[in-house]
Amino acid sequence: MSEYRLGDDLDDFCIKCKRLTNHSVVSVVNGDVAKVRCRSCYNEHDYRHEKAPPSKKDLKKQELFNEVAAKSQPPVEQ
Repeated sequence: MSEYRLGDDLDDFCIKCKRLTNHSVVSVVNGDVAKVRCRSCYNEHDYRHEKAPPSKKDLKKQELFNEVAAKSQPPVEQ
């Protein structure tokens, strides 16, 4: 990945617009992009590497799956 500087443009998922949009680099830490600003709605957020966060529905499904999986494991014999 190339070295980004403040003000450079890149694509990222905006949590406010809920889509992939152009962003400007606002903060760089140790050569990695830390914060970006959406060029559509001007919302600042952490750089998400173009990945959308999981929906609440997906999180609930995973939580229920983990709960059922934990209950179905056989007890450990000593």
